[in-house]
Amino acid sequence: MFKAFKEFAMRGNVIDLAVGVIIGAAFGKIVSSLVDDVIMPPIGLLLHGVNFSSLFIPLNGKHYDTLDAAKVVGAPTLNYGLFLNTVINFLIVAFCVFLLVRSVQHWFVKPAPPAAPTTRDCPQCAMSIPIQAKRCGHCTTQLA
Repeated sequence: MFKAFKEFAMRGNVIDLAVGVIIGAAFGKIVSSLVDDVIMPPIGLLLHGVNFSSLFIPLNGKHYDTLDAAKVVGAPTLNYGLFLNTVINFLIVAFCVFLLVRSVQHWFVKPAPPAAPTTRDCPQCAMSIPIQAKRCGHCTTQLA
């Protein structure tokens, strides 16, 4: 059983998947930092100092100055600002993955060769006829 597991774990696909997951997790942290530290502050500044990560609605009807204050007392909150950050994270990651897959496909996937023609033009009437035809079905010209 150990030998079978070792063969499974050492196959190329499993190792490639493991490397992909590790790189993906690191890339996710980079994108989160990009959104939280680079993209959202200028957007918040344009919207007169709005900090999206602190936007929330307390569901118990009480007022709290910050999200942290609501969490300290255990108040249920609807954290739509954090949700907006997560959506922007997802869109950036999805766009980067799209660009990566598209470029890899461009590099490694060869276009299929064009299909062999199945018809030719009649030399007399220029109509399309099957390649193996001995006589044109349109003008009845004998073909070689």
